[in-house]
Amino acid sequence: MGMAKETLSSLRQLCAREWRALLVLVLANVVYAFAVAYCTLPYRFPDIGVPGIAVLTNYLFGLSPNWMIVGVNLMLIYWGRRDLGLHFLALTVFSVAVFSGFLAVFSRFPFSITEDKFMAAVISGFLKGVSMGAMFNVGGSSGGFDIAAAVLRRRYDLEVGRFSIIYNVVILAFSLGVVGLESVVYGVVSVYICGVMLDNMTRNFDKRKQALIITNIPDEVSRFITPTGRGVTRLDGRGVYTGEPRPVLLSLLGPRQVANLKRFLKEKDRHAFVSICDASEVLGQGFKNWRSL
Repeated sequence: MGMAKETLSSLRQLCAREWRALLVLVLANVVYAFAVAYCTLPYRFPDIGVPGIAVLTNYLFGLSPNWMIVGVNLMLIYWGRRDLGLHFLALTVFSVAVFSGFLAVFSRFPFSITEDKFMAAVISGFLKGVSMGAMFNVGGSSGGFDIAAAVLRRRYDLEVGRFSIIYNVVILAFSLGVVGLESVVYGVVSVYICGVMLDNMTRNFDKRKQALIITNIPDEVSRFITPTGRGVTRLDGRGVYTGEPRPVLLSLLGPRQVANLKRFLKEKDRHAFVSICDASEVLGQGFKNWRSL
């Protein structure tokens, strides 16, 4: 009983803290459901992940894709609960519920988005890749094999999109005898575009910038950076020409934090010197865990 109350309390705090993430998940799942309902099912394209299995059962037996999506996702969520934690799993359950609900709604109003099958495949892959990337970027997923992909990414730093392409090609191979070669070819196009978009979105999200800052107001700059959840290291520097001591700040920031820092320095210290470069990989507290190696 106590554990149940603690879990409910944690979920309430999660909702209050992550309302922006929940909003992103709603919008992303609406887009994903739209892509399945209007860019996949009308053309008898094979789909990817658990929806791929669901649409195959729909083509073969006329079953609603929602039942398969909900059932398989519940099993995978139970399997991944120990590796992914409450935050990821709660957002994933929320995603599955929103996706299944909107897919059921869209399925009641069928139409084809375009007569060109190739264009439909391109649009489908683009929309799915963008929506899946948005879900991962707020710490959730679309469920299904995204759970396995998230585990592999955290443990082995495997790019999610690359894993997506591999397991979806297996599903497409099984689809060959159901929907025919032409539809499978279009499905491959869709899966490839989805994987590329997903890789680009997750890579850009994980990208960090190393900022080297020489300023006359190091304490103010440090106080500006630290509330964002990022640390600052202060080094004692000395100008070679002047011989004067100059404090040097070193910090690893996200793209949005870098933009905010530049605006702050523009207002507070226009004599500051700032060097910003890409950090290809960051290990340690607040970034990638050493256990992922």
